[in-house]
Amino acid sequence: MTLASARNILKVWLLVVVTCGVLGGLGYAGGGYRLLSIFVFCALLVVGAAYWYADRMVLGLVGARELALAEAPMLHSTVERLASLAGVVKPKLYLLPDGFPRAFSAGRGLRGSALAVSTGLLSALPPAELEAVLAHELAHIRSRDVLVQTSVVVVAAAIVEASRIGGWLERALLFVLGPCAAALVHLLLSPKREFGADRAAARICNSPHGMADALVRLDSASELVEFRASPATEPLYTVNPFLEEGLAALFVTHPPLAERVRRLRELDPAWRDKLRAA
Repeated sequence: MTLASARNILKVWLLVVVTCGVLGGLGYAGGGYRLLSIFVFCALLVVGAAYWYADRMVLGLVGARELALAEAPMLHSTVERLASLAGVVKPKLYLLPDGFPRAFSAGRGLRGSALAVSTGLLSALPPAELEAVLAHELAHIRSRDVLVQTSVVVVAAAIVEASRIGGWLERALLFVLGPCAAALVHLLLSPKREFGADRAAARICNSPHGMADALVRLDSASELVEFRASPATEPLYTVNPFLEEGLAALFVTHPPLAERVRRLRELDPAWRDKLRAA
């Protein structure tokens, strides 16, 4: 087990302990030790369900459907090859039926994970760049980033959606709950995970330039297509698909795209000379 994987597992346990502690505290305040034990037991049931079904919750949240082998045999073959190189079990493939170019992974880690791509991504990227993005998401699976990302997105989205119960007080509740959800996201997710996945994708694909070019192309393509979703889902995607304003600005966990591209190019310092020679 790598240091990154161990760190992510500890973060999930921290989330479990905090969830049980908060619900247990509410139970104790409302009815003493008896209600505390009931609330903690319910919290453990919720955590267990989230562990096994959080990926399905996320996929349902974004409207993804499973992509059959017959629909995209080349894509399945590519993911299987890259998964072998990354040292993970091939994840289930899902399709996001919209034109916005995006991809994400969700699940529990080396086993029991899913990889979703949009029709916009498949049409926007050439093969080398598409492979780099897929390798990037597989790197998240290998390091168990998906375990933390999936859990945090489900909890944060639930907190944000809880504001809807306020009726005419919805905006006031969102003003309070939005920053709380964003604080949880930033507590458990570091921008460093994206740098690590970028480097891993470069190693898997034997070149950093596919990933660097894909980042630039995705950033440009995203400006041409309107995108609407819960801002709590921001940590899932390869690049941040949201405008950094309003509530969405609170959930930004991706490092600046220019910095990601710069670090990737630095993995091959002679890339300008090679480009001139070509």
